[in-house]
Amino acid sequence: MDINDFRSIVTVLGLLCFLGIAGWAYSRGSKQGFEEAANLPFADDDDSVPGPQSRSR
Repeated sequence: MDINDFRSIVTVLGLLCFLGIAGWAYSRGSKQGFEEAANLPFADDDDSVPGPQSRSR
């Protein structure tokens, strides 16, 4: 087994990992979780962050 065989194996394993991650990301089961995560910046959570009116100077 020489270095080129090792490189080929690593390339195939990398491709399989990529395809596995891409398949997981685009699967129907993951859609709801990704939609919830995408909407987190728009969540109405204004009570936890003090606004400029509540600061004491």
